[in-house]
Amino acid sequence: MKLKLFSLALLFTGTLVFAQQNSDETLLKKAKEIHENIITIDTHADININNFTEDRNYTMDLGNQVTLPKMEAGGLDVAWFIVYTGQEELTEEAFKNAYENAMSKFDAIHKLVEDFAPEQIGLATNSQEVRKLVAEGKKVAMIGVENGYSIGLDVENVEKFYNLGARYMSLSHQGHSQLSDSNTGEENDEWLHNGLSDLGKEVIAEMNRLGMMIDVSHPSKEAIKQMFELSKAPLIASHSSARELCNHSRNLDDELLMLFKKHGGVVQTVAFSAYVNTEKDKAFSEASEKVYEEKAAEMDFEILPRDTVRALSNTERNAYYADYQKVRNAASPDIESLKEEIEPVGVSDFVDHIDYMVDLIGIEHVGISSDFDGGGGIDGWEDASETLNITKELVKRGYTEEEIAKLWGENLLRVMDEVDAVAAELQKA
Repeated sequence: MKLKLFSLALLFTGTLVFAQQNSDETLLKKAKEIHENIITIDTHADININNFTEDRNYTMDLGNQVTLPKMEAGGLDVAWFIVYTGQEELTEEAFKNAYENAMSKFDAIHKLVEDFAPEQIGLATNSQEVRKLVAEGKKVAMIGVENGYSIGLDVENVEKFYNLGARYMSLSHQGHSQLSDSNTGEENDEWLHNGLSDLGKEVIAEMNRLGMMIDVSHPSKEAIKQMFELSKAPLIASHSSARELCNHSRNLDDELLMLFKKHGGVVQTVAFSAYVNTEKDKAFSEASEKVYEEKAAEMDFEILPRDTVRALSNTERNAYYADYQKVRNAASPDIESLKEEIEPVGVSDFVDHIDYMVDLIGIEHVGISSDFDGGGGIDGWEDASETLNITKELVKRGYTEEEIAKLWGENLLRVMDEVDAVAAELQKA
């Protein structure tokens, strides 16, 4: 009798396992079909100009999170490459350096699409070009500017950036710029402009005139509210999540989220672990750092502070990162074991933010971004090769193909079209 019961238990367990496997296979098949049918757009991927040379470029499977092979493997169609400039002093010399830095990144992106891989990837500046390139089987590069600090005091530089392909720009980053207060002022309640400066207001008008989307992902809440009041076109948040789920100043509270619904914009939910779940991120990061430090010591390698790395020459920095990657690769099995003890921020946590914002402001106003190579990445979507995992989770939660298409790109393309339409009317006046 006991043997019979035991046999029945084994049979029942086996049936459950089979059913689960079958369910997972069905889910994956459906996710793949949807993923192939839609246009997938990641609105924020930072770049390093050292990865845009003849000897080292995105045609190769480099250690960074976005490359053409990784985009192909993960079914990512469109990557917005970011012309980023860190915040420095508000001086003529610093503005000049920032502008030159921005121009070097524009040049790098153009080299990729024009010289290194013109048969594999093309630059798009509007929704029609995106659709055409995807239909041709090519990957798509688009350009966003992170921190309007790089335009200096010359509003005409906005048009220069536009002519080089920039189709969105944020007016600040970590620190107050000459254009806008940053979210970082919240920590000590210290502000430079109490929102936007007069120059920042001019830039908003110029971006509307040209057809460049206004990105609110780093400015202060007051600055964002002023942007909504001033802009004649919808706004975007290129990489932000819901503050209600993660209380970080980089995220958007419900009041700001509702403005996107009111004005027709889109919030590109960001897979940056600290902005998805700060507590989980801190716990796993601290434990991971210990693992890396132990492995580095075994390999006679010193892990340097980020500021120290930034101060290195390009050659020294590249050598450092190459050696550091060896440490990370060696520590990878230990990191995987760590995940069994401490749960990292993962795809499910990320999609929780999507769910929240969809429920609050509607599916038409939510999108997806990674912030890859700028600190972004979560367990299950650690680089572009794992992009399908986001679609899989969306399917699991009951989103339809039409809804997933909106989240992955159609909402963003709609906003681009509306921004272009506003620009066309303004240019007629």
